[in-house]
Amino acid sequence: MNTLRKKIGDILIAKGLITTQQLNSALEEQNKSGGKLGQILIDKKLISEEELSEAISDRLGIQKISLKSLVIDPRIISKVPVELARRYELIPVFKIGDMMTVAMADPLNIIAIDELKYLTKFDIKRVIASASEITEAIDEYYSVADSMNDVIGEYPGAAEKDIALTAIDESAIAEQDTPVVKLVNLLITTAVKAKASDIHIEPDENVLRIRYRINGIMKKEASPPKNLQSEIISRIKVAANMDVSEKRLPQDGRLMMRVDDYDIDLRISTLPTINGEKIVIRILDKRVLNIGLEQLGFSESILKKWENLIHVKEGLILITGPTSSGKTTTLYSVLQEINSSEKNIITVEDPVEYSLPMINQVQTNEKAGLTFARVLRSILRQNPDIIMIGEMRDAETASMAIRAALTGHLVFSTIHTNDAPSSIARLADMGIESYLVASAIKGVLAQRLLRTNCPHCLEAYEPTDIHLRLANYQNLPTDIKFRKSVGCNKCRMTSYMGQTGIYELIEIDEKIAEMIISGVSEVKIRNYAYEQGYRPLFQSGMEKVIDGTVCLEELLRVASIGEGTVSSEMSKQRVSINV
Repeated sequence: MNTLRKKIGDILIAKGLITTQQLNSALEEQNKSGGKLGQILIDKKLISEEELSEAISDRLGIQKISLKSLVIDPRIISKVPVELARRYELIPVFKIGDMMTVAMADPLNIIAIDELKYLTKFDIKRVIASASEITEAIDEYYSVADSMNDVIGEYPGAAEKDIALTAIDESAIAEQDTPVVKLVNLLITTAVKAKASDIHIEPDENVLRIRYRINGIMKKEASPPKNLQSEIISRIKVAANMDVSEKRLPQDGRLMMRVDDYDIDLRISTLPTINGEKIVIRILDKRVLNIGLEQLGFSESILKKWENLIHVKEGLILITGPTSSGKTTTLYSVLQEINSSEKNIITVEDPVEYSLPMINQVQTNEKAGLTFARVLRSILRQNPDIIMIGEMRDAETASMAIRAALTGHLVFSTIHTNDAPSSIARLADMGIESYLVASAIKGVLAQRLLRTNCPHCLEAYEPTDIHLRLANYQNLPTDIKFRKSVGCNKCRMTSYMGQTGIYELIEIDEKIAEMIISGVSEVKIRNYAYEQGYRPLFQSGMEKVIDGTVCLEELLRVASIGEGTVSSEMSKQRVSINV
């Protein structure tokens, strides 16, 4: 074996990837700690997985393949259990007659090959792929149910006996190699890799239901046995430092978990129901913080105006939209854009979702009396340059925000309204004097989140007549081509991959300020703004429909042509799209 390893090392040296000294150092480390030479070189960042695969391919004369370019038949996948695939880092690729081709990270693993032959009754042809590609393919092609069945299979009598935990051994639950711990870890890691925002563990009368919220939509996953309910919930509560014995009252907790070399912050919430405690795990992936404004889905014209607006010296800037419309992500992206060591930025949030460098973040605590308004009063004594208020929930908070904006501070906040113009009326409904609103507010951004088409299975299609009518596109121009994804393994047969925002922006100029003071209706403000370049949400969405980013049905799910449109002659104009 050492001879073989040295030959692979010689190949790496011949390719100029490592030096003789580096190889000898890696061999010494291997003799001390064991392990595979290739993995040691990868861990030392001397070579990549791809370069190691190529060296093994050259040494053994076995073909190297890229799994990313393949679409594997699910019937082939079903021939090999997921537990075996993960244990030996392999995945079946295709079958011709009695010959099954299997991609392996270690094609010299004779035990794995023999086990495959015995299990499948096929002859095995080996090809080489990198370990990371194989892991990614396993996650893509095997379902949560496959993995769950393997884990539950380790639990003695899980299918037969009813488990009631009255006195729980917390140390036993915390063991990292128990089936219940593996099951909870599986649910969380799968959700993170699927880019879910929440995991819902919901006890029903006869089933323990698992659902992920992906791209804003709840998606049901495989359910573990009902008789594991108590242990699963207890495991999560122990990990989140909650009181395991308290089942009658709601609790909140948090924990950190490492997935794919990233620290994932998990916020845990329990709620007593008639069938047991429901648990919601909020997944806060800090990689979201790397998203800049240009990646959020702004059109070029709105982005330019928005970037100018967020750099004003003082005033109130609002972001509006329903729950789960991406307002918090936009706010965090704005704060990162304008953040600097020269500015004192303070936020008040409920809760603080992400920790931002050089920004002072305060979390409200209603039970302790630490409300938005009370924190805001204290913030104003801290000499801030920029204030971010997580949400304007009441008249007192709105009044304090207006006051801060009028005394030389730049204030960002969110509010719940259907579109940008109606936010102005909402402030008036809160009891804020119109002249204060007109003086303080500088702009309002309304937004929605749309699920984007999966690029791997995108096809042209013809929308139904009813959808065309709802979009006011009865007479379809021949040069407009609608596109929609049909579902594939890459998108887990959902047809969607990721989300994008649609936006409308109203900048408050002197004319609009005068209209606000005069008590002019929303419709007249909207009509004037339209003449100045304002475009409603639906038009922003139609632009993404035409370029194939989203499908028409998805836009109509989130917005309608009646939302944010203009009146009189303008309402008769069909949305103008550049094609």
